[in-house]
Amino acid sequence: MSMVLFASVVRVRDGLPLSASTDYEQDKGFQETKKHLKGLSKKLSQFSDRCSLRSGLYNINFTSSLGVGYLMVCTESYPNVLAFSFLDELQREFIVTYDTKRINSALRPFSFIEFDNFIRKTKQRYNSPRSLSTKINLAEMQTEIKLRPPYQLSAEDIGSINGFSQHKQSKYKGLAPNQLLEAVTLSGIVACVLSVLCGALNLLRGVHAIESVLQNEDEDFNYVIAFFLGTAACLYQCYLFAYFSVWRNIKSFLAFAMICLCNMYLYELRNMWQILFHVTVGAFITLQIHLRQPQGKSPDYNV
Repeated sequence: MSMVLFASVVRVRDGLPLSASTDYEQDKGFQETKKHLKGLSKKLSQFSDRCSLRSGLYNINFTSSLGVGYLMVCTESYPNVLAFSFLDELQREFIVTYDTKRINSALRPFSFIEFDNFIRKTKQRYNSPRSLSTKINLAEMQTEIKLRPPYQLSAEDIGSINGFSQHKQSKYKGLAPNQLLEAVTLSGIVACVLSVLCGALNLLRGVHAIESVLQNEDEDFNYVIAFFLGTAACLYQCYLFAYFSVWRNIKSFLAFAMICLCNMYLYELRNMWQILFHVTVGAFITLQIHLRQPQGKSPDYNV
């Protein structure tokens, strides 16, 4: 019989369980699947926002949004469209019920255990698909799954399972490779324009420094290197602002450190105001990179 057997809500950043349904199933295969689910919940940040994992006679499906993951175990024959519609309902209700600040500050497991009442009622509805089909519209979810099907995970993707380490490297490092960033703000655009301007000024001064070196052998060629390194750091900051990459915030801080070092080395060729301008712009775009976070999956309230 096709049915939803178990569901849980976890915090993505550390896998802390926030709520879960009551488990009455004693089947050995199901308990083994729950072990996989527990290991997967600690690695949600490494995967796309919609995934499935086959585990024997059962499927694990999950979605994640705004730092919270929603996972469920169902029988292998349970339709995908119903599984992800079920998870979508959990997501909508949880977002409305609990604010982000409270979720982020939770310290104990199952801090929102009262949410299991909603999970239980939703499970009952989704385990009666005949009556359910007349109450919800699955057309949009069917279209969404067709256009963007869930990523099919394997044992290698979730790494260590049941104590045995998988040697195949995960396809995902950090977040999904197609991870989108939040919408660009006006301050972000200004930061990019100023950073490009600083890069162009460094490039121009670098070209003039090369001419000086060619004309006068006593000129310090290290100035040329400093100008071009400053240009590269400024343009790399713009790239980090525009596109997602692993360790993005750390890379932006290192690029900012490079800008500071280059300007310290060039203090004899620049006055204090010029150095302050370049360092301030570098700090400004570093802040904008930090503020422009990866985009979570937006809740679909029309499903």
